[in-house]
Amino acid sequence: MRRFSAAAGARQQQQQGEAVSDRVLRFRGVLVVVLAPVLLISLVLLLMPRAPASATVEGSAGELVAAAGRRWGPRAVSGLGDGSTRYAVIFDAGSSGSRVHVYCFDGNLDLLPIGKEIELFKQKKPGLSAYAMDPQEAAKSLVSLLEEAEKVIPVELREQTPVRVGATAGLRALGTEKSEEILQAVRDLLQDKSSFRSQPEWVTVLDGSQEGAFQWVTINYLLGNLGKPYSHTVGVVDLGGGSVQMAYAISEKDAGKAPPVAEGEDSYVKELLLKGTTYYLYVHSYLRYGLLAARAEILKAGEGNDYRNCMLEGHHGQYRYGDDIFEASGLSSGASYSKCRAVAVRALKVDEPACTHMKCTFGGVWNGGGGDGQKNLFVASFFFDRAAEAGFVNPKAPFAKVKPSDFEEAARRVCKLNVKDAQATYPDVSEENVPYLCMDLVYQYTLLVDGFGVDPYQDITLVKKVPYSNSFVEAAWPLGSAIEVASSS
Repeated sequence: MRRFSAAAGARQQQQQGEAVSDRVLRFRGVLVVVLAPVLLISLVLLLMPRAPASATVEGSAGELVAAAGRRWGPRAVSGLGDGSTRYAVIFDAGSSGSRVHVYCFDGNLDLLPIGKEIELFKQKKPGLSAYAMDPQEAAKSLVSLLEEAEKVIPVELREQTPVRVGATAGLRALGTEKSEEILQAVRDLLQDKSSFRSQPEWVTVLDGSQEGAFQWVTINYLLGNLGKPYSHTVGVVDLGGGSVQMAYAISEKDAGKAPPVAEGEDSYVKELLLKGTTYYLYVHSYLRYGLLAARAEILKAGEGNDYRNCMLEGHHGQYRYGDDIFEASGLSSGASYSKCRAVAVRALKVDEPACTHMKCTFGGVWNGGGGDGQKNLFVASFFFDRAAEAGFVNPKAPFAKVKPSDFEEAARRVCKLNVKDAQATYPDVSEENVPYLCMDLVYQYTLLVDGFGVDPYQDITLVKKVPYSNSFVEAAWPLGSAIEVASSS
């Protein structure tokens, strides 16, 4: 057994220590090459900012998915949200009035609250088309709404906030020359008086298919349906003052069956890529068949004076729509539901011989073929308003389930009344609309059942606002337009 003295051990430790130091000196170049990058990487990682709790990751099909798992936004956005806040101001210049919508989005196109609400919504009457002879006054009518929009948008963000004005059926009905004069006056107003970012092409008359498509996007966005199969989306009928739009998603096979349209007319089907899913959207706008315009069509469709069967007893007067004036007086015997309905069917041209397709709605228009995308209908605007005024929908409710037959029952009740009794029975109806309440309700039932082929007892959803997060958002086409302009800005 070998023994070591203390002195021997000390010498060995000294030799080992000298050996390690010699090795460090010998390989110091190699160590520098190896350790320098490691130290540099560690320093960079230490200084990098940490991702916030609301960071996003990219999901399947290029979707943006919030960390909490919510999936929203109709656009297929190519990159991750940058967390920036952006606003969009959209004017809905309709035939019955002008409305402004202000939306605030985060980097993923999720809606953010504006104050205590999820959007700013203000409106005023009359609409731009009421100033057909004075374009400057038409533009000035938007000033108060513009000021309301500016109040809620931070000063530093106003210059980068897009403002769009979309005029609908009321302005379309004025003809190209008059409508363009009004639009140019509005462009000048935004250029001179607004702090928002505007472009001439952002002030325009929406064609009916744009309006219908934006409305469909709005409602399905808010319901969280986008990105799902087309059979999980809802169809939309939007009854404005001058026109009515029908929009719903159809199969690719049915889209291929769409008939050709005349030159200058909108195609029946639009292809949309929304949240990584391709939709074939059937959309058609029926000009002159909005609620206010349809009154004129019914008054024109009367043979002799049988249009008077739609007017309440005790009313003597005329109806003005655009530049046209129609006699609109009631009979001493009162209105008649059944006779008024016959006039409404005639006005819709349900049996129009021009229908050359397998399935038509009215006026010879292809109906899109039906299918799963139409089985759940959301019906908006004047449908909701008249139902609330007629008393079968809570006017304070954001939406309500009804059947077309509810409009029929309400019409039968109203048509038995004279003007005085109707005013007392339906105090929420404005004085100028009371004489036409029988006509309006008959037309709405006829439009749904005879025009669009909806079963009288099918459940439909009357919608004014749609639940979104902890708020309710106006079910109107401007949100679809805002999403488009915000995602491209």
